[in-house]
Amino acid sequence: MTDSIRINPSILAADFVNMQRDLARIAAADFVHVDVMDNHFVPNLTFGPQMVERIQATSPVPLDVHLMIDDPDRWAPGYAELGAASVTFHLEAAHEPVVLARRLRQIGARAGVAVKPATPVEQLFDVLDEFDQILVMTVEPGFGGQGFMAEQLPKLRRLADEARRRGSAVWLQVDGGIAESTIARAAEAGADTFVAGSAVFGAHDPDAAIAGLRLAAAQHSH
Repeated sequence: MTDSIRINPSILAADFVNMQRDLARIAAADFVHVDVMDNHFVPNLTFGPQMVERIQATSPVPLDVHLMIDDPDRWAPGYAELGAASVTFHLEAAHEPVVLARRLRQIGARAGVAVKPATPVEQLFDVLDEFDQILVMTVEPGFGGQGFMAEQLPKLRRLADEARRRGSAVWLQVDGGIAESTIARAAEAGADTFVAGSAVFGAHDPDAAIAGLRLAAAQHSH
């Protein structure tokens, strides 16, 4: 069962000055989650294509890029062209989400779409097959270290039920407040891909933390 669970540590919780060292400590991860923020779509600023290109060049695991930016229709394809394995943009920011998802797939990346806590998932039901991954935010996007929003679980459950009903192979990702204490509830609600920041990078042994998260999720997944 654990092979259908993905753990993607968020580098927001890593040491930016020792990024290469910290990336080497998460070899057990499935992807590394890279948050790109523009200080417009969310009230925080991280980094852009140059930093992502360097992370891509040094990371032992593929990149799962999460774009918390305005105008992803213009900017997202560039991250796919850098070699990111997966590129997720926000539904709230995209002008033509299906067109953009098809463009990302055409370049060779997995296409992901994210929804903020206030955004209903039902608007994605008819286009599920256009995406490889749907990210349900379990915090307000913008800052790491926030508490898990359990009130997002019914939304995740509705999405998982619809994906199952349609026979969709879409991955269901959660991001925000994921730790051993919360991952079981997210897995029960239907998530199979988990972004964890401080729960991994704050641990003495990040790879052991990843294994613990993976086991806790697998024990509660469908």
